[in-house]
Amino acid sequence: MSAGNHAQAVAHRASQLGIPATIVMPRYTPNIKVERTRAFGAEVILHGEELSETAALAKKLVKDRRLIMLHPYDDEKIITGQGTIALEMLNQHPTLDVIIVPVGGGGLISGIAIAAREINPAIDIIGVETQRFPSMKQALAGEPIQCGRSTIAEGIAVKTPGVNTLPVIRRLVKDIVLVDEPEIESAVRMLLDLEKTVVEGAAAAAVAALVKTADRLSGRNVGVVLSGGNIDPLVLASIIKRGLVQSGRMVRLHVAVYDVPGALSKVCRCIGDAGANIVEVHHQRSFTSLPLQSADVEFILITRGRDHVDEIMSALSLDGFTARLMNVADINNPF
Repeated sequence: MSAGNHAQAVAHRASQLGIPATIVMPRYTPNIKVERTRAFGAEVILHGEELSETAALAKKLVKDRRLIMLHPYDDEKIITGQGTIALEMLNQHPTLDVIIVPVGGGGLISGIAIAAREINPAIDIIGVETQRFPSMKQALAGEPIQCGRSTIAEGIAVKTPGVNTLPVIRRLVKDIVLVDEPEIESAVRMLLDLEKTVVEGAAAAAVAALVKTADRLSGRNVGVVLSGGNIDPLVLASIIKRGLVQSGRMVRLHVAVYDVPGALSKVCRCIGDAGANIVEVHHQRSFTSLPLQSADVEFILITRGRDHVDEIMSALSLDGFTARLMNVADINNPF
């Protein structure tokens, strides 16, 4: 069973070896992960809203069909294989002081921690979970596991920490940092804007943790594991669009106009002359509290940023229009 990345790896290798593979994935796994797994020839079964429900069916299939389970994280060989990431990182950058790793069931961080601490006992390994799925952090603290129902980082949305991974993490991992959904979204955009790298939510969580703990990591050499790039295109588009709204580069504007011929043209010309691009217009006469001879026109605009929005509002005011801005986030708040 897998939320996507382990599934593709198993399906790919099974295809190379001519071995049939059955992969059980949560029902809401991004379609891109499902289709890529199927493209390798695996049988994909969608079951359950989360990995624990998926695991229950996988165990039943193992028994009923007499199959072999390749666990995505609670398996010594999987942990060993994932530890080679640390070998590569430290081979390329032997001066690393810290490695930040996304945490689901704990296989990835366990392997990395074992390998990295064997090479350099002084290196710090920091794990990252979402605030909606803090199962490993709760297990380490001896607390009851309490998780949410969904997260953009579905690749690490695990409610049951590994039996083999928990003691390794307790012994070798310095800390588990929790990040929230807006922080993960911001990290996806940051990697896209600055590094031109497309990552899924689980991978972006590590960058979100880097940003969140920047003060305490200042002056240290930090390596970050980007653990997957399988993000649904629609999710990525939504993240980008929300980022435009938060930066003031996409705004929703309501303008009151007289409901007479030429009025809409006049306000559109004013907006165009101010240098904004109109991408949507909604002309509302019925669902408004304006006088009968007036209309409420909603515009979706692409702008150059918050200062440009102020210029547009001033231009509308000078032309005699009453306008109000809707749902523009504070540009100074990255999350």
